[in-house]
Amino acid sequence: SSGINAEWPLRPGDQAHAWQALHMAAAAACRGSTASGGTGCCANSVMAKENTRSCDQVCGDTACDADISISGYIGQAQSYSQGLGHYYNYGCGTPGNSDVMYDEVKAGGGDVFKNIAYYRFCCC
Repeated sequence: SSGINAEWPLRPGDQAHAWQALHMAAAAACRGSTASGGTGCCANSVMAKENTRSCDQVCGDTACDADISISGYIGQAQSYSQGLGHYYNYGCGTPGNSDVMYDEVKAGGGDVFKNIAYYRFCCC
């Protein structure tokens, strides 16, 4: 199944909103991945994780709190035992799973609508 319901054709802006929803989920995952919820004088950031670099490298001078990977399945839950998504935390020091398929920057714009395993983000 492609995950897209043919009864609801995509409209202009749907792709951008889907990426935004993924980014908001990444921000929530980052918030939940740290004991303190994020610290420092300024807002914490979520950055796209480059597949060949560690989050320590991506975050640069800003401390890395976590390297998170998230996915969510398209469609409404049909039962309380149905899996709705996945998450991982690889840690900041290594590239972890370096498959280019999980790198949002290198993805096609419409890939957000595919059931790709997950996208990776750095919590800085």
